[in-house]
Amino acid sequence: MTTTPASEQALRWWTEGERVVSRLVHEFSDEELSAESHLPGWSRAHVVAHLARNADALVNLLTWARTGVETPMYPSRAARDAGIEATAALPPAELRRDHAAARERLAQAVEVMPAGAWTAEVRNGQGVTVPASAVPWMRAKEVWVHGVDLRGGLSFADVPAEFCAALVDDVLGLFAAREQAPDVTVVATDAGRTWGSGGRTVEGPVAAVAAWLTRSDASGLSGEVPPPPAWL
Repeated sequence: MTTTPASEQALRWWTEGERVVSRLVHEFSDEELSAESHLPGWSRAHVVAHLARNADALVNLLTWARTGVETPMYPSRAARDAGIEATAALPPAELRRDHAAARERLAQAVEVMPAGAWTAEVRNGQGVTVPASAVPWMRAKEVWVHGVDLRGGLSFADVPAEFCAALVDDVLGLFAAREQAPDVTVVATDAGRTWGSGGRTVEGPVAAVAAWLTRSDASGLSGEVPPPPAWL
């Protein structure tokens, strides 16, 4: 199973991530927005578009929790993909405005959530039932990891170390639930954390562990590092 950090901490990571990524988005020139991201087949504009539509999808989950009316993140995978493509095709200035407006809609949805609604159960994008209180953590993961994907100078080493450790907890919990946990012992040399009990040891900074597990980037690790399972 995955783990969700305490709500206040997740909210702080989310708001900080939004601030950092928003600055990147607005610093890119129009031409730079159309350049390749770290994600195969996606430009930076696609990543920005995904972040905008993900914000709206999470508003759907908060609406579901608040009203009790089932409101999935997306009508379907095809609708999700079409929304990203359509948004990525917007003129750069309009794309930036769309991204900012979507972030604001999500912030407002969080602001108006009644305290009792945070325990309501909703389904995430993988169809797993989670409490609405997981939404800030879900968004924090999106903005920080995709912020790195933007290839705008942000790396996992720039991401808060505590967030990286929580991300490793989350991803390895997901792999374990799928019975896909790598058969290694993972040591975060700068965080005093160890995961797993395999015969092989993989070690490095916690940021490098997060980069490996989420983006198959083992460049910051030492040891016999296997390719990780697909994260999402």
